[in-house]
Amino acid sequence: MARYTDAVCRLCRREGQKLFLKGDRCYTEKCAVDRRTYPPGQHAQGRRSKVSEYGQQLREKQKAKRYYGLLESQFKGYFNMAVKKPGQTGENLLSLLESRLDNVVYRLGFAMSRPEARQLVTHGHFLINGRKVNIPSFLVKPGQVISIKESSRNLAKVKSVIEANSFRQPPKWLDYDRNNLIAKVIAQPSKEDIDLPIEEHLIVELYSK
Repeated sequence: MARYTDAVCRLCRREGQKLFLKGDRCYTEKCAVDRRTYPPGQHAQGRRSKVSEYGQQLREKQKAKRYYGLLESQFKGYFNMAVKKPGQTGENLLSLLESRLDNVVYRLGFAMSRPEARQLVTHGHFLINGRKVNIPSFLVKPGQVISIKESSRNLAKVKSVIEANSFRQPPKWLDYDRNNLIAKVIAQPSKEDIDLPIEEHLIVELYSK
C-alpha cells in the first residue's frame, strides 16, 4: 500500500502547527515547528500571500488527513461514511477518525506516535473484547474493551513507551485503567475530545463542491 516516506516534520511545518508525527521529539525543543516557523521550501521564508477560500479549505483537509496519517482515498472514504450517518457531517467525520484503533492506541499512551501505534496494531499486540485485532482502521464502539495482549506486556519497548507517556491523559470517552492497561469505550468521541483545532466545516465545504 502507498504511504508517505518523506520527512514528517515537513508536514507539520507546512500546516504551521504540531501534528505530533514524530513521537517524543514533538515535545522537545528539537521540534521543527518550534525551530522554523515558516513552511518548507527554498523560497518559503519571508513569503506572504493571501490564502483563498479554496486554499483554506484544502489546508484544513490536509491538516486533518496528515494528523491521522491517512491517504486521500482513505480520508474521502471516511467523509462518505460521515455523510450517510445522521447528524452533522463534519462532527461525524471527526468522530470516525478518532474511533480508529491506531488512534485509540496512541491516545492511551501505548505508542509515541500514530505511525508507531499503527505498526503495533498490525503486529497483533492488541485485543478488542479479548480477541486479537490487527487492523489499524478498525472502528471501536461504545462497550468495547481494548487491552494489550498478555504476551506483549513484558516487551521492553512497550513498557518503556507506557512509562514515558504516563503524564498523558486519555480522552473522556475512554475509561482507562492504568494498573491493568485496559480501556473501555464509554461513548462516541466528539469534537471536544480532539487535541488539534480542526475547522471541520471547511472540509465539508471542500468536498461538497
